Amino acid sequence: MKFAIQDVVIVLAANNHSPSVANAEFLQYSGIIPKDFKLARQPVYTQQNAQLTFTDSNDNVISIVAETNRIIFMEAVGNREISSLQIASIASKYAKALPNMEFEAVGINPRGYFEDPTSKYVESLLSPGAAWLSVGDKPMRASLNLVYNYERASMYLNISEAALRKEDETSTPIVMFNGSFSYELKGETKEEKQENLHKAIENWQTDVTTYSELVNNKFLANVPETEQASEATVEITSELQEESKDVFAMSV
Repeated sequence: MKFAIQDVVIVLAANNHSPSVANAEFLQYSGIIPKDFKLARQPVYTQQNAQLTFTDSNDNVISIVAETNRIIFMEAVGNREISSLQIASIASKYAKALPNMEFEAVGINPRGYFEDPTSKYVESLLSPGAAWLSVGDKPMRASLNLVYNYERASMYLNISEAALRKEDETSTPIVMFNGSFSYELKGETKEEKQENLHKAIENWQTDVTTYSELVNNKFLANVPETEQASEATVEITSELQEESKDVFAMSV
């Protein structure tokens, strides 16, 4: 079964963060964004957030969304090795550039999917054949939330139905696996919390590996393999897309 990691997201939760700090000049001149990355489009700045997207000559994409209580760093994986991603370095440099910022937590969020032509996979994880699955005028939509406890952090895993929009405008049912490792930053001082922030970020590859092995070995080991579509865009099914108040929930 072909499971594709779509992107890796790192979220830094902070108190009283000003979105205006994350402007293109600051990110580029301070060395936070690699020199070979340029703005892909005009940044969007509002009082509530700042949204910036950068790309390099190989069309690798890095996106940053700054809000009043969190900063979101996202890098698309594509066909690259996970180890080649630069998102962790960027998030770490951002935190180092703001030594007086009150950072409270770190989220390491890998996201991936596999194609599910029958749209039955999530249902199969619940109670196949149960009477409550067939209620309503349209097929039931399902989303499953799980929590796995590891010594270093808890991993929250959301499994939900979505759609893959292809270049020819057709779409294919998929199942999204959205993982989130949550690290609360302990420490009496800003310096101690900064130190623990960087330790959490350094775990990012271990976290992505843990997530990938869980999905592949525990959830998809017995699922028949399908041909994975290329050059497609993940479009979350609107009926299932709910905004969460969790600072680690993604809405970009």
